[in-house]
Amino acid sequence: MNTSTRREFIQAGTALVALASISPAVIAAETTASKRAHKKAIMWGTIALKGSILDKMKAVKAAGFDGVEMNSHLDQSEVLKARAETGLEITSVCGVHHWSKPLSHPDPKVREEGLAALKQTLRDAKAYGAGSILLVPGVVNNEVTFEVCWQRSIEQIRLAIPLADELGVTISIENVWNNFITSEDQAVRYLDEINHPHVQWHFDVGNIIRYGDPIAWIKALNKRITRVHIKEYSRDRAMRTGDVWKGFNAPLLEGANNWPGIMKTLDEVGFRDYLITEQGGGDTPEGLRDLCARLEKIIAA
Repeated sequence: MNTSTRREFIQAGTALVALASISPAVIAAETTASKRAHKKAIMWGTIALKGSILDKMKAVKAAGFDGVEMNSHLDQSEVLKARAETGLEITSVCGVHHWSKPLSHPDPKVREEGLAALKQTLRDAKAYGAGSILLVPGVVNNEVTFEVCWQRSIEQIRLAIPLADELGVTISIENVWNNFITSEDQAVRYLDEINHPHVQWHFDVGNIIRYGDPIAWIKALNKRITRVHIKEYSRDRAMRTGDVWKGFNAPLLEGANNWPGIMKTLDEVGFRDYLITEQGGGDTPEGLRDLCARLEKIIAA
């Protein structure tokens, strides 16, 4: 064996020893992360920059995001012009009236207005090429019990399903702090009762921390998850301040979420779609870039 061949042999042997010392779990994790094709989006309502729709979309694009989750009831022509100029995708549309005009409201007139708003949100999504809308289905309060909210919201959603079918847009229910559907079993039962392919789930990671385990929710909802909101929550901040809402003030990666476990579970259920930040900090170009960078770290977790 000549000197050159010997050197190559030794180098190859050294590489094999080094490779053998690496944990298979580490290799698998790195491989999984490198294969994740999730695109990055941001919720429109969290972009606090001043300016036009185009100005905001340009800032989102410059920060490194691939898309946005638009609000409903905007000027469609302005949104479409900004989308074309920036190249951003619109991954979903969030209804802007489901809190003020909930489908569970005691007044039939308000429920009718809520249904009309839901249908306009579906039309906006179709116009923007978004395949899903975000819906808060109802609100439980002193006037509306859990059972009544369940019945009324399903009744109204069913009235919107024919339009969802016609447009090919999915109504995705979001888990929020509305005193309604606080466990994964309830979420599954709710979708089972509606039992329609165009009614699925918009999963919000941060909203769950107060009530349960995001990983358990992902496993239970599985293929029914159409979009994911990436949001942080800190139990420590909430406990220190005595204000549960202050838990949302934690920056991404600095709260209670087990991001490696969450991403691994999303891998296991086959979720490959957009991850959408719903997080404070989008009030400056630097804040938007920081949000995007933190989202990239979560994707690679």
